[in-house]
Amino acid sequence: MNSIEYKEFYNKIGKINGWNFSHVKCISEGVKWDFYNEVAKTCKKSDILLDIGTGGGEAILSIADSALLLVGIDHSTGMIETATKNSAESDIANVRFLQMDAENINFPENFFNVISSRHSCFYAKEIAKVLVKGGMFLTQQVSENDKLNIKEAFGRGQAWGAKKDSLKAQYITELSDAGFKDIQSFEFNATEYYQTPADLIFLLKHTSIIPNFGEEEIDFQILQQFILDNQTELGIRTNSERFMVIARK
Repeated sequence: MNSIEYKEFYNKIGKINGWNFSHVKCISEGVKWDFYNEVAKTCKKSDILLDIGTGGGEAILSIADSALLLVGIDHSTGMIETATKNSAESDIANVRFLQMDAENINFPENFFNVISSRHSCFYAKEIAKVLVKGGMFLTQQVSENDKLNIKEAFGRGQAWGAKKDSLKAQYITELSDAGFKDIQSFEFNATEYYQTPADLIFLLKHTSIIPNFGEEEIDFQILQQFILDNQTELGIRTNSERFMVIARK
């Protein structure tokens, strides 16, 4: 999936449901943190928070009481439409959503106290520009070996063939080069059990784990065999591998 195709895919999903997978039934074992709980704990009530790649805005709406003002940006028109709708329905007054590219964050310098980015690309120098001195940046990203048994079954997938920890190392280097300090990283590799085939299919059709999933009939044949091979009493087994980086400007 090239950048144009990914942008079209992401925009389509944004119009459907934002980035909300809350109704997907999945049991997880070994998750070490909830990212936006970590963001909320970092904030003070007087802080201004920027969330990059905010999707449908569900996450920052859920932590709205942790900061004075929360701003979510996303490059996708569809995502921002969903976020704006979610905001209006929530009746929360201190959250704003704007369509904006992470590569060109159009805010005054030294404006935000905390910046977050979950599963979205970011640009360290842009973040350093708009973050106050002493401000905190937190990101959670998908590790290369996430959903590994699914990718092995299909012989393709997101970051397929990439060296483990290469993305984490890249981001740490970029943050260091942009002047960040006290850079810490954490990771977990949790086991996930999807409760029904429908839950797993929804995940694959609404993410880029397996690019272009479902466009060929053979994908469903592979998926059927995968489910047979990985069905357990708890559900259909796979893994969720994540890393988190926290840095101070």
